[in-house]
Amino acid sequence: MQDSVLREQLVGLLRGGEAHIKTEKALDGIGANLRNVRPLPDAHSIWEELEHLRIAQEDILKYTIDPEWKSPPWPEGYWPSKNQNVTDDTWKASVDGFFASLAELIKLVEDVTVDLTATIPHGEWRTYLRQILLVADHNAYHLGQIVQTRKLLGDWRE
Repeated sequence: MQDSVLREQLVGLLRGGEAHIKTEKALDGIGANLRNVRPLPDAHSIWEELEHLRIAQEDILKYTIDPEWKSPPWPEGYWPSKNQNVTDDTWKASVDGFFASLAELIKLVEDVTVDLTATIPHGEWRTYLRQILLVADHNAYHLGQIVQTRKLLGDWRE
């Protein structure tokens, strides 16, 4: 019983919508002309934030489930190159990739054969629960950055 409550709460946290914005809302209605605009010289664009989310989420998931997985180099492997041309296909691939790895992570949370408090066999001291919370925390932060960028660009409607 307690395990099912924990899993349900973790899925809700990953999907967002209570204290944290849902990804769908953060990305809703962004025009192609604003996806790769930096509102300030040192700020990331919406697409850079999204692509970073996709890369980091996939890395955390794959590290958790695949002992052969090799993480990208830090930090350059976790961010797209600057001033990349963001086509509709590029944007769609980023969005689809983010949601695909999120769905895979949610499946892991819902898998009752996985002891969420157990140490990942190949993960040194890390537990499944730690990895799930890391993704939720990281996603919430960068989705907030996306909303802030949209506000700075005058493209946010509550």
